[in-house]
Amino acid sequence: MIQLFLTVYAGFTHAFETDHLLAVSNIVTNRNQLKLAVKDGIFWGLGHTSTIILIGVLMIVMKKNIPTNIFHYFEAAVGAMLITLALYRVYKLWKRQELIKNEINHTHADGMVHTHGHRLAYSVGLVHGLAGSGALVVLVISPVKSPADGIIYLLIFGLGSVFGMLLAAGLFSAPFSQRIIRSNVLQI
Repeated sequence: MIQLFLTVYAGFTHAFETDHLLAVSNIVTNRNQLKLAVKDGIFWGLGHTSTIILIGVLMIVMKKNIPTNIFHYFEAAVGAMLITLALYRVYKLWKRQELIKNEINHTHADGMVHTHGHRLAYSVGLVHGLAGSGALVVLVISPVKSPADGIIYLLIFGLGSVFGMLLAAGLFSAPFSQRIIRSNVLQI
């Protein structure tokens, strides 16, 4: 039971690493509703966990050896993605246009407008999961007794990561919401 708690806790605290907070803050500050930002956090965490599970299955179950230098390229890709997100964000603010919504709105026959826009959060989570996933899987391989235990550990870790990112997204969306950024008080 203690191991389960520690695994969830490790995933939860993992969500609060600086690079993760940078990634999710770039996404959720586009939202004007806490609910949408929290959903972005959930989708980001699910994308991140998906990649970790994929790498885990390759390395633990299928016994594929992924060279360490490949993960350096993954880290570089994540860095490039963060820089791209930030530059695009600055560009949108500079142009004083409405911040990117990354949503597809459409009206159904019942007259309700539905928003589908968590693909960006999931995609950023997928890419971000590449960075460091190899090291995490290697750490899991050493103490586990079976491949199933290793994958279960990664799933539980991922669950903690999803909960952490949900909380982080909620916290970041409140003070930096779209409404505040668009206010006349902030001039760029």
